[in-house]
Formats: sequence, structure tokens, C-alpha cells
Amino acid sequence: MKRAVFYLMLVYCFSCQEKKPMTEEELYRPDIHFTPPKAWMNDPNGMVYHKGVYHLFYQHNPDSSVWGPMHWGHATSTDLIEWQHEPIALFPDSLGTIFSGSAVIDSNNTAGFAKPGETALVAIFTHHNTQGEKAGRSDFQTQSLAYSIDDGKTWIKYDQNPVIKNPGIKDFRDPKVIWYAPKQKWIMSLAAQNKILFYSSKDLKNWIAESSFGEDVGAHGGVWECPDLFPMQYEGKTIWALIVNLNPGAPNKGSGTQYFLGEFDGKSFKSFTDQTLWLDYGPDNYAGVTWSNTGDQKILIGWMSNWMYANQVPTQSWRSAMTIPRELKLMKLGETWRLASLPVSSLQALGKEAFHKVKVDAIEKIRLSGSSVISFQADATKNFTVTCLNDQQEKVVIGYDPIKQEFYIDRRSSGQTAFHPEFAAIHTAPRLSNNPLIQVKLVLDKTSVELFADDGLSVMTSIFFPKKGYQECWVDPQNGQIMGLLLEQIGK
Repeated sequence: MKRAVFYLMLVYCFSCQEKKPMTEEELYRPDIHFTPPKAWMNDPNGMVYHKGVYHLFYQHNPDSSVWGPMHWGHATSTDLIEWQHEPIALFPDSLGTIFSGSAVIDSNNTAGFAKPGETALVAIFTHHNTQGEKAGRSDFQTQSLAYSIDDGKTWIKYDQNPVIKNPGIKDFRDPKVIWYAPKQKWIMSLAAQNKILFYSSKDLKNWIAESSFGEDVGAHGGVWECPDLFPMQYEGKTIWALIVNLNPGAPNKGSGTQYFLGEFDGKSFKSFTDQTLWLDYGPDNYAGVTWSNTGDQKILIGWMSNWMYANQVPTQSWRSAMTIPRELKLMKLGETWRLASLPVSSLQALGKEAFHKVKVDAIEKIRLSGSSVISFQADATKNFTVTCLNDQQEKVVIGYDPIKQEFYIDRRSSGQTAFHPEFAAIHTAPRLSNNPLIQVKLVLDKTSVELFADDGLSVMTSIFFPKKGYQECWVDPQNGQIMGLLLEQIGK
């Protein structure tokens, strides 16, 4: 009898363990999107490609899962999907906390930080003096340098920081630096309240103010932040792209990323149009900038959240993820230039076909098991929906309305939404292409969906928090037809 009782108790214990609720870390931590190992994360910073390794730095508060004293967290990858956590790169000091910035490879040793046989990586970042801010001063943000001569493993701050002092502008931050080869000088794009300031330097230490852009163009519903200026090629023609992040004032409220296309002569940027263009219409792609040292390939990553609710999302030990890295490309619609984006090819290389059907005329129910990429083509004159759901009646719906000619993501019933009144909503994006067939690619993870339509012309990013992982995906052509439906499981 004692053995039987012991056996039943043992079975009961194992049963209890099996039924133990999944922790938020297991339930909400994505499979294929970068997250910090613990605590708070926001803007991507200092991204640079060096010796086959992609470096990702990020705004990080290591002591709390809400925003606080900023450091630069650090991670590395060889494929932009699998990430290795590295020690914190930059810590606050007497000049302030470490706000956003960029990093470059100083191949010609213009700053003089490297000895013979060495190559210096140089980080350019904003020092934020919290005491100055609290005292009501307007000059509490300055620009500073740090350098690494061991391939980004450790960083040394320049002993004569800051290199650009504040001229009396409250929001004066987020330096993004590139090498401008035609004039052999460095160019810095810097956010200053409602405009972008351009500076130049021969040595990264001494900077000259060149021009400003943006006071009378683009969206101005909030402060301009995290700029990025870079050239792109299209059939032998050079087009310059200027990315400007904005908070608030995005098309679906809160944080968003606009861009301008035009000309840059080493001093001034001139936009081709006054029209406001958005890189991502969803609510959850912010502060996106590109990696440096990737040649003509331009790869962007953004913070997958929104300042409206970033501090309130229902995770505890860590907060926030990054978007899937995206390759940018130029497209031309008639006489109009557009910037499109698609997931990096290394994501697709991980995919294994789990479901494929040539034609779908009625609702097709597909079993979900972890992260996946769903792709298909649809008739642009008909509605379609893709519904991801679980057995708790929680769901997120991705669809297209041909009358309004817009895509939408409905997360009103997606799971936990009560943490902020603006979270439960339907978000929309215009269709920009006039192709009779819509190309759709959905990147689906535990707590996010990224929609890439028409070869990346219309893009939306949305996060959600179901209390149980979505188990099925219902693809509904409604009164139309879906072609080439493919689901690929993505494994890490």
C-alpha cells in the first residue's frame, strides 16, 4: 500500500508540473526576434558590420523592466537571426547617461584612435545629463565618442568628450554618421526638435555645422528622433534616403518612421517631394536605422513597440523586442520614388515547408507550431483575411479591403489588451501598388506579426499578447481566390 500511495503521489507531482502555467518569459519571448536577456530595451544603436559579424547595440536599462538610466546593451550575429548576448558596452558617466547613436569603422584612422596594424570602431552617441534636465536647462544633451580596437568587444570613451556641445536646443540627439567619399569627410545627421541638422568632420572629433532640413516638410505631430541618411542605387542612379523617426504623430498614433528621398551634395539634403512617406504603417516599428559598412545593401532594424504603451506591456523580467531585420530597396511607381522593405534573406533560408496549396477557394485552416512565414497572392479586387487564433477565443486578424484599398491588422481580441486604452484597435495601411495581384508575406512570431505587401511597398508591424499561443491560422479568400499559399516553419 505504501508503494502504491508513493507511486500515486509521484504521478500527481509530475501531473502538477506538467499543468504548471507557462511563465510570461516562455509565453511572450519571441523565437526569431531579438530580445534583451533581461530588463528594459528600446532603440537600436551603433549597428555596424565588421569582419563577418553584425553588431547590434541598443538602449538598455539593466536594472529595471521600464525605461530608466540608459546604457548601450550589445549583441552580435553572423546571420541577423541568431544573436549572441555580449557584455554591456557603454555605461553612464559624469557627462550623463548613454542615449542613441551610431558606429562606424574608421578604416583610414581619421580620428587617430588606432595604432599601426589596428582598426578602430568608433561609436558616436548622445550624452544625456539628467541633472541638467531636472534643473530646467536646455543644453543637457551633447554628442560624444567612444572607440574599440578589439573588434567591438570593449570600448574606451574619448577623454575630450563631448565633441559637439549643445547650442541651447532641448532635444538635440541621436547622431547617425556616414563616410561621404566624394569629399572625403564624415557626415552626421542629428535630430533637433522638429528638424535634422547636418554636420561634417574630417576626424570625427571636430565638427562643422553644414545645414538643416525638415522644418516645413514631413509629419510634425511630435519630436523628430533617430535620423539616418544614406545613398541607394537604382539603375545606375544615386538616390539619397533620409529616415526620420517621429513620436508622437504616426499614422496609427504614437511612434512611427517617416522617410524622404532626394539629393545630398555633402552639405544639404533636398527632398523630391513634400509628401509625407511612411516606412511602416503599423503601430510597432520605431527608431529604425541601418547597419553601417554593408556596402550597397541597406539593412534596417527597428524597436518593435510604441511609446504609448511600451512601459506597460504585460512582460515583467524583460521588455521589448526588435523587428525582423529588413533589406531596403528603391522602387518607382510611375514618376514617384518609394522605399520598400522585405525581411532579410537569411530568415527565409531557415524556413521549412509545412503547408502548401496552389489554390484556395474557401477557408483553409493551417496548424501553427511556433514562428512561421506565410506567403500567398490575392486578387486586388477582393477581400481576404488571415486569422491567427487559439482555443481561448483570442485572435489577431490581418486583411485587405479592396473598396478602401487598404490593409489592416485587428488586434482588439488578440489577448491581453487592457494595459493601455489605445492598444486594442484596428490599424490600417494604404495599398500603394496598382498591380492586379497582391503579394503578401507575413512573418508570424509568438507575439507579433509583420505584414509585407506588394514586394514591401506597404508594411505593417503589430505586437500582441495572447494568454495562450495561437494554434491555428485561418486563411479566408472570402469571395475571391488565394494562390500559392505557403507556410514555412522557422526554426532557430
